[in-house]
Amino acid sequence: MDIFLETGQLVLRPFTAADAGHLLALDGDPEVMRFINGGRPTSPGEIRSRTLPRLLHDHPCTGTRGYWAAQERGTGAFLGWFEFRPLDDHGPAVVELGYRLTRATWGRGLATEGSRALIRRGFTAPGLERVTANTMAVNTGSRRVMEKSGLSFVRNFTGDWPETIPGSEHGEVEYALTRPGWEILQANACNS
Repeated sequence: MDIFLETGQLVLRPFTAADAGHLLALDGDPEVMRFINGGRPTSPGEIRSRTLPRLLHDHPCTGTRGYWAAQERGTGAFLGWFEFRPLDDHGPAVVELGYRLTRATWGRGLATEGSRALIRRGFTAPGLERVTANTMAVNTGSRRVMEKSGLSFVRNFTGDWPETIPGSEHGEVEYALTRPGWEILQANACNS
């Protein structure tokens, strides 16, 4: 198994076509999909034609994927995925952070652990200048993960939702962390 990143509890690895069943189960949970599409499950056809190609995409500017399957380090159980992908295929300066984890993992700090590890890896390599993340304004769980990962609130905005879902009337929020901001966080952590 190719390993992209390991933490105390997680192994992040590249997706393969064999992960379709895991993705179908993950995107089939109405609570997992609540802030994505209102809780509607993703069909097997969508997993094959839209989801997997997005997760398997290699970004030319980094030579890596932008989405990573998350497994439990001890058992190898599929836990979901993390996104850390460049917003522009031709430059790694700005990446988007995201995560989608199984409901059984919620409340265990895994989203924060994986996000912090990806941010650390990104900022310890040359090229990355900014990490950004978005969620619905009412998604307090995801907002807390962003804050615990070191990102700060940037703005509220209204996205162009293809369909209205509960909470979308409150808009979305953007959080971000810059390289200088991350360096300050690291210096403060060392001095504590």
